[in-house]
Amino acid sequence: MSKTNGQTDIQEPPQSKEKEPELPAADPGDGFVEKASAGQSPAQTPETDLQKLRAERDNLFDRLARSQAEFDNYRKRAAKENADFRDYAVADAAKALLPVIDNFSLALNNAGNTEEFKRGIDLIHKQLQDLLAKLNVQRVPAKGEPFDPRVHEAIEMVESNEVPDHHVLEELAPGYRIKERLLRPAMVRVAKKAG
Repeated sequence: MSKTNGQTDIQEPPQSKEKEPELPAADPGDGFVEKASAGQSPAQTPETDLQKLRAERDNLFDRLARSQAEFDNYRKRAAKENADFRDYAVADAAKALLPVIDNFSLALNNAGNTEEFKRGIDLIHKQLQDLLAKLNVQRVPAKGEPFDPRVHEAIEMVESNEVPDHHVLEELAPGYRIKERLLRPAMVRVAKKAG
C-alpha cells in the first residue's frame, strides 16, 4: 500500500494460476448421503422419474384432500357449537324470568284486593329490575341529560325553559344497554328555548 496526496492506492497481490485445492471427502459417519447428479446414474430413466413424480403428485393430492376434509369438519363443528351457544344462551335469562311469571299469576289471582294487587305489581317490577341488573342490563340516563342521538331517540322538540336547550325534557320510554351495546334507545322529548 502506498500513500499519495491523502489517497490510498491498494495494490492487489498477483493472482496465481494454480487451482484451489479440493475439499476433503465427506465423513461417512456423519449421516449425510450425497446424491448422484442426473447424468451419473444409468439406472434412472425418464419412466422411473415419471413414476416418482406421479407417486409424489398422488401423495400431495391425498394430503390436500385430507386437509380439506379436516377444515370442512372443523367448520361444521364450529357452526354447531355456535348454534348450540345461541340456542342455550337464552336459557339462563328464561330460567330467571320464570319466578316473575309466577308472581304475575299470583297478582292476577288477587286482583280483587286493590291494595295487595298494587303491592304485588310493585314487587314484580322490582324483581324484573333486579333480574336485568344481574344480566348486566343498565338503564340509559335520560331526563335532564344533554340530548345524545347515540342513546336517545327524539320523539318531538318542545319549547321549554325548565331544562337547558337541547336537553331531555321528558322520558317517554326508557332505553337500555348491556355494557357498551345499546339494546334500545330512550324515547324522549327534547327541550328547545322558547323564542
